Amino acid sequence: MYVIRHAKSSWDDPTLSDFDRPLNKRGKRDAPAMGKRLVQRQVVPDLLLSSPAERALTTCKIIAEEIHYASGKIKTDKNLYHAEDAGILRIIQNLDNKYACVWIFGHNPGLTDFVNLLAEADIDNIPTCGVVACALDIQSWDDANRKKGMVTFFDYPKKK
Repeated sequence: MYVIRHAKSSWDDPTLSDFDRPLNKRGKRDAPAMGKRLVQRQVVPDLLLSSPAERALTTCKIIAEEIHYASGKIKTDKNLYHAEDAGILRIIQNLDNKYACVWIFGHNPGLTDFVNLLAEADIDNIPTCGVVACALDIQSWDDANRKKGMVTFFDYPKKK
């Protein structure tokens, strides 16, 4: 499982709702760069699942393009929008077992809390466009729970 925080978003238009905020210049630069890094890792997702918020879904679509994942196969779940760790866990537990490798696109602080819960990690903050890969010791998605994962890598745009 890959947990990916949306890229940097814009606050330029105060009339936009939080849900509708787009990516800013840095976000539009970081998302394809992180997609290229994921291509180098040669990991092929079975499912990209995103919050429907503009910044998360745009990040997902940009990364999908970089990894040659059909944008029409992207699924959204409104419950990922500002979800807390327990809510994200419920979403994961309800995934179809036909998906072996799932990438989740969403928001902080829920994503960071979720990774720390799932993998007993000690990550202070997943930065914008940060990617955390977790290997899960489970037979079925409904077995996902606290301490069932292990962080295999943590990457983000400013990491050298």
